[in-house]
Amino acid sequence: MLKEGQVRIPSGCAIAAVIDTTGERFSGETIIRSIALMHDRSNGLGGGFAAYGIYPEHADSYAFHVFFDSEEARQQCEAFLFDHFNVDVSEPIPTKKVPSITDAPDIRRYFAKPNKVRMREAGLDEAEYTARCVIRINAEFEGAFVFSSGKNMGAFKAVGYPEDVGEFYMLDRYKAYLWTAHGRFPTNTPGWWGGAHPFTLLDWSIVHNGEISSYDANRRYIEQFGYKCNLQTDTEVITYLFDHLCRHHGLDLDVAADILAAPEWDEIDEMSPDQRAYFTALRTVYGSALVNGPFSVILGSNRGLLAINDRLKLRSLTAATKGNRAYFASEESAIRVVCPDPERVWAVSGSDPVFIPLHLSKED
Repeated sequence: MLKEGQVRIPSGCAIAAVIDTTGERFSGETIIRSIALMHDRSNGLGGGFAAYGIYPEHADSYAFHVFFDSEEARQQCEAFLFDHFNVDVSEPIPTKKVPSITDAPDIRRYFAKPNKVRMREAGLDEAEYTARCVIRINAEFEGAFVFSSGKNMGAFKAVGYPEDVGEFYMLDRYKAYLWTAHGRFPTNTPGWWGGAHPFTLLDWSIVHNGEISSYDANRRYIEQFGYKCNLQTDTEVITYLFDHLCRHHGLDLDVAADILAAPEWDEIDEMSPDQRAYFTALRTVYGSALVNGPFSVILGSNRGLLAINDRLKLRSLTAATKGNRAYFASEESAIRVVCPDPERVWAVSGSDPVFIPLHLSKED
């Protein structure tokens, strides 16, 4: 029997996403059907989902989803959480028995708001305070792993095929206006619960197909700013890059996407003067944030969906729209299984990121 590391499938991994741009929520059954069609792109060593809008009754609280390997780890982590946050709800995340999902850790969620006294003492705003607490738990608390930490959203992941992970977490019972999904075929890193996608920080979530050959440079760059890349996968650094560029530097998502997937220098030389000046500035200032290697990436956020592809388009990614909904998937068939007659279908270009914004009403 071949084991992980003995076979390499260069095009492995599947990603998918669906958004309703008006904020209308719909069941997770849609995204499960989409990712399930790409079953053969995974090998059962990781599957997961991110869902936005699932906790309207706790919309003002951070929803921490946490894996615990032991009771001791849970007690230590909870002591930290209760000391740094005002926790309104602490409970197990509901799951059901699925034969293919085994060795599950203790999986819990906490709805919490930052402790204002501690936050003021730290001199940080709410988002930075929360992000630093999450990074500290994941770096320093052995046996505890915060795998989701946004508001009114949550990640759900495990070692298993994605459709089984969806059944395990009973995601057909949740409703969200934005869903992303991933089926993993790890080639360079182990399959473990924390290593499954999506990777998240605050409201950002990343699903990724590919391999980041610039990982070491990207990691050295981002760790200058307090991030810790210790989750045994190159995908983690992409999440932190977007968080840093958008939240710390105040850049728009499309600018951050242009940094990560900037054109080659010979292409820049052929651009108009304005474009040449723009991309020259980005590559000069943010050269260490440039992501190299084959990749297709979907970023979920409370702003909408962003899809980017590598400059040579070595990983497939298809987009489609119909009415208020937009779809992304590694294969067009995974879109058509849930949207048989889209109004528009196109391949995401390596030089043209696609952003689908969310347009929530004021009441939302």
